[in-house]
Amino acid sequence: MLRLLLLPVVASIALPSLTQSNFTLTSMNLGGQATMEQVFNEFGCMGENMSPQLSWSGAPEGTKSYAITMYDPDAPTGSGWWHWVAFDIPNTASSIPAGAGSPGGPGMPVGTVQSLTDFGAVGYGGPCPPPGHGPHQYILTVYALDTDKLGLSEQTSAPMVGFNLNQHMLAKASVVFYYGR
Repeated sequence: MLRLLLLPVVASIALPSLTQSNFTLTSMNLGGQATMEQVFNEFGCMGENMSPQLSWSGAPEGTKSYAITMYDPDAPTGSGWWHWVAFDIPNTASSIPAGAGSPGGPGMPVGTVQSLTDFGAVGYGGPCPPPGHGPHQYILTVYALDTDKLGLSEQTSAPMVGFNLNQHMLAKASVVFYYGR
């Protein structure tokens, strides 16, 4: 004899409080499309490989540090492409100037760690999709984290950093831009 036990389904929806912050990311030199200033300067691309200026505001209470990533989900790799990974950015920071993430670029807050991208290098690596592959989307994200330090080095892979970011994330804010060649 088969017995069927029916249990009620309970769903909960978390509604934002009226005092919840609106974590926001903006850039003074990014629009809907990458410019040659942001584009990579190898693999047939001839850009300046300069990381964009970024500003963020409205981080939630308890934010102890920030992280920045730039990811291309359209890369024909089966797993996307990590263009930039920076973390351990002090919670006193609310912006970085253009070029701060570029290799050798000034302006990244003291204590920030930039780790390996899928280019196999540390620091910002701009858009450079395969010719004729159409426009790719580039997702720039700033994470508000509940820890001062992730305890990772510049030799840590982007997926491992991403795993740690998701373990410590209080909030995230993103901007998306496109580039094709």
